[in-house]
Amino acid sequence: MSRVGESTINRGSLKKERKDEKFSLGTLGRKKKTAQQLEREAEDEAIEVELEGAEALDSSVIPVAATVQSLILEEGEEKRLLTAESRDDPRVREIIQLLIHWLNEELSEQRIVVKHIQEDLYDGQIIQKLIEKLANIKIEVPEVSQSEEGQRQKLHIVIETVNRVIAQGQYEQTRWNADNIHNKDIVAIIQLLIAIAIYFRAPVRFPEYVNAQVLVVQKKDNQLKTRYITEQLTTTQTELGVKGERDAFDTLFDYGPDKLAHVKSSLLAFCNKHLNKINLEVTELETQFQDGVYLVLLMGLLEGYFVPLYSFHLQVSSYEQKVHNVAFAYQLMAEAGVQRPRARVQDIANGDLKSTLRILHSLFTKYKHV
Repeated sequence: MSRVGESTINRGSLKKERKDEKFSLGTLGRKKKTAQQLEREAEDEAIEVELEGAEALDSSVIPVAATVQSLILEEGEEKRLLTAESRDDPRVREIIQLLIHWLNEELSEQRIVVKHIQEDLYDGQIIQKLIEKLANIKIEVPEVSQSEEGQRQKLHIVIETVNRVIAQGQYEQTRWNADNIHNKDIVAIIQLLIAIAIYFRAPVRFPEYVNAQVLVVQKKDNQLKTRYITEQLTTTQTELGVKGERDAFDTLFDYGPDKLAHVKSSLLAFCNKHLNKINLEVTELETQFQDGVYLVLLMGLLEGYFVPLYSFHLQVSSYEQKVHNVAFAYQLMAEAGVQRPRARVQDIANGDLKSTLRILHSLFTKYKHV
């Protein structure tokens, strides 16, 4: 935790040194600025911008050494803070960035922009808009509430609705509630959003098995007591979400590892039988179809035509290009009369194995005698 205090001190020292230098230049003489001085000022400005960006990221964490004692808590009140170590964990940061991007994609039609996962979500309005859109429901609450107590009551209704929609036996006990969401508990907010994203099969692949260290501060006997706990953010995503009717592949993944291995082997042989004709070979079904290239080429081979190279991205360099390629492959499948895939384009682009196997099995069923 000391790194946070040191980081804050260093930033302050750097700003002070810069101000001292500017003061000296301004009072000791007004000489014409040299190219070196101009370069230095440009560098200073860049550093200031970087510090401001870092401080914005740091705003979700209260540095323990600096501010725990300054927390204003009522007797018996408890507050949870994400530790500096977890804040600096690249996987935690990635989860936050993925969630913000997903929220902005989902809510763009309503002209809602999320910039800060705590400040923008703690009052529940965005959570309400999100669950109403995803679940196609309307939550009956007052549109605007001026008082804090009114906000809390509204948030309780929203969170209870979310829990009813997504829980359905998946969580023995939810790890979030209206109170810790309203208290800007970033871990609770992240856990809630991940649960919503997974239930509604959001096209997001979260880093797996990520935990967060949380500092719990409680006021007891007029003293601030602290302790650390570990909160689980993600486990593994065997599939992007749980929504939809189960099929044979769900059963294979749950109960039939031997049969699953046989199915993968058969699909691998089917793909290579055709891709070998153009000197391509698949060894990993899990990864080699997610950019869509092999899927497009395979459709051309199965249908007996050449796919113009300008129609898709042969060298994929971004997620958007992956999505474009897979969507194009889906278009070719539709034109060939292949049954509409259950898996979404984003599922394939995110490397979801079960979705990939479903697609390949559909092709195998139609073209096994080709």
